[in-house]
Amino acid sequence: MSQKDIGNKIPIYKLKTTDEVMKYYDEWGKKDKYNKDMVDWNYTGPKETVKTLIKYTDNKDILIFDAGCGTGLVGTELKRHGFKNFHGADLSQTLLDSVPENLYQKLDKVDLNQSIKTKDNYYDIVMCVGTFTFGHVKSLALDEFIRITKKGGLICFTINEGIFEDYGFDKKIKDLKENNKWQELEFFKSDYIASKNVNAWLGLFKVQ
Repeated sequence: MSQKDIGNKIPIYKLKTTDEVMKYYDEWGKKDKYNKDMVDWNYTGPKETVKTLIKYTDNKDILIFDAGCGTGLVGTELKRHGFKNFHGADLSQTLLDSVPENLYQKLDKVDLNQSIKTKDNYYDIVMCVGTFTFGHVKSLALDEFIRITKKGGLICFTINEGIFEDYGFDKKIKDLKENNKWQELEFFKSDYIASKNVNAWLGLFKVQ
């Protein structure tokens, strides 16, 4: 599916620069429109990724980084399944301001296309849902996710099918496996936004 086809369904996918994306989200987040659209669209990414994650860990005290947390949809799912300790980061301050109070222990405004100001081997798990998509975060972020995740920790993410090859995610994932940076545990096609016929790859990898 081309970017033009998907862009006609979801306008933000037409945007190309980080600044354009940030401004769009800042407007989209007003008056709870973003959350309402996610419900209307039957956006299943957060539920699917957390459902996949809990197959591989039953420790609810681990520290989780929600990269591109938006309004906290992944955090809400994590809390629903009993997880207690998670930090969130997003590019849009408007979306961060919309996160339910006391859901995350820490929230930061971060551009995930840049280096993350977190020390090595810090988190037990990194989640990144809905952020690897058109005009958003590029595949180099996976190197940073590996860096900030403890050895034996997990990285769980979605990648919009429309950018998987165009943005080089296919090659990056293969290189990381071949260089023993991580081990594939799950990789499959997710429904993602089924109501708009937009799919994503859902991956879960163990850091080596």
